[in-house]
Amino acid sequence: MRTPATRPTILAVSAVLGAALISGCAGEPDGQITLVGFAAPAEANNEVFNSFTETPAGQGAQKAESYGASGDQSRSVANGLPADLVHLSISPDLERLVDAGRVAEDWDDNAWGGQLTSSVVVLVVREGNPLGITGWEDLIREDVSIVTPNPGSSGAARWNILGALASQLQDGGTPVQAQAYMEQFIDNVAVFPGSGRDATMAFLDGTGDVLVSYENEAILGVQQGEALDYIVPQTSVLIENVAAVTEDAPAQARQFHDFALSPAGQAIYASFGFRPVEQDGAPIEIEAVRGANDPAEPFPEVQQLATVDEDFGGWDQVKDDYFDEDGLITRLIEDSGRS
Repeated sequence: MRTPATRPTILAVSAVLGAALISGCAGEPDGQITLVGFAAPAEANNEVFNSFTETPAGQGAQKAESYGASGDQSRSVANGLPADLVHLSISPDLERLVDAGRVAEDWDDNAWGGQLTSSVVVLVVREGNPLGITGWEDLIREDVSIVTPNPGSSGAARWNILGALASQLQDGGTPVQAQAYMEQFIDNVAVFPGSGRDATMAFLDGTGDVLVSYENEAILGVQQGEALDYIVPQTSVLIENVAAVTEDAPAQARQFHDFALSPAGQAIYASFGFRPVEQDGAPIEIEAVRGANDPAEPFPEVQQLATVDEDFGGWDQVKDDYFDEDGLITRLIEDSGRS
């Protein structure tokens, strides 16, 4: 059931964090780390930062922050928005900052491939799953209405689309079959909000029957008392969210990044529903995750888990095939009249 404090908590993330950055970045005081990121990890990042300040490296650290749609945030940083650590949904949004001279070219040349958080695409439904949704094929039924963000602004949207495509291309599905499915999928989309968090808010406010989203967003919603359930489909895509410090970031920003990637930092992300990013064989102890379908086993194995590099040819190919001006998804959304 929804608690009275739930909705203001989520709304506060969307409404005030941009203002925090504007008020906090003037003059860049000593000990301040400016975080700019996509909306989904805002609560988790805050908890990780609080824990960082309790370590010797984090003594005296303060933060300013701005969260929004990943593509929009990336473009803002490329155009001069102050940032010490950027945490974005997809690697092309970070590569834009390399091209702009804000991030080093070797940002992903490390044991974790530039990742900071990880998840999988899931299907979020109303509490009790009244329409009996079990997987991707149910999303093209005539009685189902979908909410997913706009792939023009949102990295989450692109992951969602890849999850839907993977459901058709696995096990020998053809591009023709995938296109036919995506036409029906997009026809069933009720609204394309600007970001993954905006899509979550639209769904919680009553729009649509199914929200295509990150697993961590679904878990966070349950943690905050929202009346929803979620399904981890048999086929999904591995969501690899990326982060890097900027070229002129202070040393403490790099130390915070290191802490966020440590077993202690990743355990905090896991408590908010993110699947841990493992590197260098460091064990990550995960306690029961409140809000997960099975808190004791919060991250079930996905039977067919696609990745961008292995199953879609990398982000350059994904962009060419699906999200450029002539890409399949761009054309289908424009044809639908809801771009």
